[in-house]
Amino acid sequence: MRIGLVCPYDLSKPGGVQAQVMGLASALRLLGEDVSIVGPGLPPGVEGVDLGSSVSVPGNGSMAPISLDPRVWSTIKEAVEDLDLLHVHEPLMPMVSFSALRTDVPVVATFHAARERMAKAFYGFAGSYLERILGQRVKEVTAVSETAAGPIAEHMEVTIIPNGLDVAALSVDTERHPYRVVFLGRDEPRKGLDLLLGAWIRVSETIPTAELVVMGADRGSPDVEWMGTVDDETKARILNSAAVFVAPNTGGESFGIVLVEAMAAGAAVLASDLQAFVDVGGDAVQLFKKGNNRDLAKELLSLLGDDDGRGALGRRGEAHARQFDWSKVATSYRDVYTQALL
Repeated sequence: MRIGLVCPYDLSKPGGVQAQVMGLASALRLLGEDVSIVGPGLPPGVEGVDLGSSVSVPGNGSMAPISLDPRVWSTIKEAVEDLDLLHVHEPLMPMVSFSALRTDVPVVATFHAARERMAKAFYGFAGSYLERILGQRVKEVTAVSETAAGPIAEHMEVTIIPNGLDVAALSVDTERHPYRVVFLGRDEPRKGLDLLLGAWIRVSETIPTAELVVMGADRGSPDVEWMGTVDDETKARILNSAAVFVAPNTGGESFGIVLVEAMAAGAAVLASDLQAFVDVGGDAVQLFKKGNNRDLAKELLSLLGDDDGRGALGRRGEAHARQFDWSKVATSYRDVYTQALL
């Protein structure tokens, strides 16, 4: 198949959807498919169509780098006319995804984000209209989780295909530190870093040898190892060195790929009890009450003080993570593509 993967977000900037599009492209090529990526900020050397620069707009508690240039419509129309199928990620995002839906090429649409309250109200009000618009152009609809499917599933059939990752690349040979706690995420309120730092006061007082390593942020305060932005190799090494990985997110999550990365690395995972985290982690993660730093500190101290329980949780996580390997996820998408072309 000749497949175009359409990404509305700037591919030169870090982000979950961008990483999924790039990873899926590589996995599909390994399956023998002809794949090109269509989106703004296409990195040099990546096969596809660059739609130019982006602007950052607020959305889902973060800033989304998207193209608002109406000229992308003509570029996309010309670029995809020889393709068999378009796989459009976040199909309701302007302008790239909107434009891709207007072509004559069959479309598979994937929803990634948790629906905010306003979006849920919109779907409830305009559900039948949404179904007609997508139904005219989209052959198959998928979502990365039940949370991402949300109210869309009330109006049309949605196939759940989880986010993917290279499980083997997350497992490296390095020493695991018995009291090392690791965080990975952007320095945004919904990622919960402040919550973890609040809990860390009690943890470090109780276990003076405990250490907190933060990847993705750099505030420069003492008693924490701030690593800022890290490459994939460093991320894998630090995750494999962790006794416990903490995901203290407070909301706006539809999946939780960082949980799967930490599980693949063999770390025991402690996460807030968001529904998306419950769904992705099952019994392979330990949960604490969302937004409650006292409960976070309690559960973290419990894990750090229980070598056997922590080890068992890490092993369950490693086994659980295998279902998210790109070899399985890409095959699931290829099956959906085949169905869309019938």
